Amino acid sequence: MPQLLIELFSEDIPARMQARAAEDLQRLVTAKLEAAGLQAAASEAHSTPRRLALVVEGLAGRTADVREERKGPRVGSPEQAVAGFLRGAGLSSLDQCEQRDTGKGSFWFAVVEKPGRATAEVLPGLIAETIRELPWPKSMRWSTGGFRWVRPLHHILAVFDGKPVEGSFDLGGGLGMLTFVDTTRGHRFLSPDTVVEARSFDQYRDGLRSAHVILSRDERRAKISSDAAEAAGAHGLVVAPDEGLLDEVTGLVEWPVVLSGAIDQQFMDVPPEVLTTSMRTHQKYFATTDATGALAARFVVVANMVTSDGGAAVIAGNERVLRARLSDAKFFWEQDRKVRLEERVPALGSVIFHARLGTVAEKVNRLETLAAELAAFVPGCDPDRARLAARLAKADLVSGMVGEFPELQGVMGRYYALGEGLAPEVADAVAEHYKPLGPNDRCPTAPVSVAVALADKLDTLVGFFAIDERPTGSKDPYALRRAALGLIRLIMDNGLRLDLGSIFGIAHGLYRAEKLVPAAQVGPQLLDFFADRLKVVLRDRGVRHDLVDAVFALGGEDDLVRLLSRVQALQGFLGTDDGANLLTAYRRATNIVRIEEKKDGTGHGGAPEAGLLEQPEEKALFQALAEAERCAVPLLATEDFAGCMGALAALRAPVDAFFDKVTVNADQPPLRVNRLRLLSQIPATLNRIADFSRIEG
Repeated sequence: MPQLLIELFSEDIPARMQARAAEDLQRLVTAKLEAAGLQAAASEAHSTPRRLALVVEGLAGRTADVREERKGPRVGSPEQAVAGFLRGAGLSSLDQCEQRDTGKGSFWFAVVEKPGRATAEVLPGLIAETIRELPWPKSMRWSTGGFRWVRPLHHILAVFDGKPVEGSFDLGGGLGMLTFVDTTRGHRFLSPDTVVEARSFDQYRDGLRSAHVILSRDERRAKISSDAAEAAGAHGLVVAPDEGLLDEVTGLVEWPVVLSGAIDQQFMDVPPEVLTTSMRTHQKYFATTDATGALAARFVVVANMVTSDGGAAVIAGNERVLRARLSDAKFFWEQDRKVRLEERVPALGSVIFHARLGTVAEKVNRLETLAAELAAFVPGCDPDRARLAARLAKADLVSGMVGEFPELQGVMGRYYALGEGLAPEVADAVAEHYKPLGPNDRCPTAPVSVAVALADKLDTLVGFFAIDERPTGSKDPYALRRAALGLIRLIMDNGLRLDLGSIFGIAHGLYRAEKLVPAAQVGPQLLDFFADRLKVVLRDRGVRHDLVDAVFALGGEDDLVRLLSRVQALQGFLGTDDGANLLTAYRRATNIVRIEEKKDGTGHGGAPEAGLLEQPEEKALFQALAEAERCAVPLLATEDFAGCMGALAALRAPVDAFFDKVTVNADQPPLRVNRLRLLSQIPATLNRIADFSRIEG
């Protein structure tokens, strides 16, 4: 079966965009082929820094014939309606149409036969549309052209069934046409003049390899990983794991050559995070560690070149550049330690946290109070140390090192705090108060760290909700969703019993800004916001979202640990036969009562009268409901939710017997009303645990 090969060759595409762009190319082309009636047996996309490539296997030589039917106006309709129908169908007279009796009258039908086209004729337009529609996070125009793409596009390789596709792409703006070709170029430096012929994917891939281009991203990645391990191993070291850097470097080279260089010993007394960040962020070097896990004085760099000197000049150049970078870092490290963190706090008054919420210094003042308040809820937390850690938590933002390397905020604060002889738990809290930064980030467990991390996130959430800057849709410029998820993890992972409603009120009361949304509104809004985030967290732990809704719907629950216990007990209960049957009984009773109330125009939610109970089954249900209520109330008060579910499970037999033997709509009105009241007690009792009407399934 014929094969389609496409390559889009351009200036260097940013590494972070390449893999996604290759997927988009594959998605767009295969979707358009399918829309044209061409099914692909398989497709495979590739990316390098300068090219996106796609091979599609098993395409037919022609698209399928298409028969389209279009229903027109009723026979005998006005001439204007008929003319419009013919024009829309591309016909000139009714002689080209058919009359059909549809059972609702006779109508005109246009039947249009569209013969299939040669696939080669379809492809030029399809490829051009794909190039225009390819989405990029950022794009650019070049020269005088109006066409936007990620980088200037140089050529388009398009081959179908071993022959070049006859077509071109108009760059617009006087830049001219890019005629589709069946050749491509080799490596920018190693094979700049090599022309690679590509009448098939195998010829294309192998030709590129001969021209120093490894097309497969996975192969380049594996080679870098393997060669880096070998280069570090030659010095008795291992490469520090960094999957993100490995992905990025893979997107920077077409012919990876791994080399190893040395770090000047004079810089090894600088904190390892500084060395690693400097190498990673600016130079894309891999750090190495020794057998003890300590940072070693060597780095691994990946070049896109093979040199005649075995890489000596490349290594020397990289060592020189790194030396300059680390000299700056060492300077900042030495200068920063001359000023104590406490002395830096006033300078935070010149750093704006938010135009309406004041400066970072004002935030620090709030954090001091809030962290001390929260210390009471964190077992083992010293409120004075929590207050001190909160005061110093942001001080490193005005240090020279964090100004140069913002990603080291908190990390440097810890080093400076330890250097000043502060307690280790205070120093750790300064570093950890930003955590957790995501689902895979470590959650703090040290009491002082937990208190300050809670205070930081609570202050941010309450503040932005108080100025009505809540996330909308996909927009969350202040990362409030991440803050809420972090807060939930801090509470749940540490089993903290927090009354969130009260804490929201305390945090709101610390703000001195004007025209804030009242605390009475902010609290409920934040609880709803937390409920949505909590469903995300619990879903990952296998908890059903409708059960979270069912418990939240009761209202007044702002203790996440207690809520989770209740939800887990409810999920376990509904997984049993008794629970599933009681859920069915709940719905049956609710429906009967609702229908009868609608007929009667009045509610039947009152307590049933024991004297009106006639049949043994209704008397048994009456007693069982009373017993369940008597047992459930104290169990709920002691948060024994599993025990409470067990008490409710005893309702199953009397409920089943009632539905089997008792006629609710009795002939005597008083008896009927009393039975409806008895039925209404079933949902009333079950709803003590959760709002069962919110439970799905």
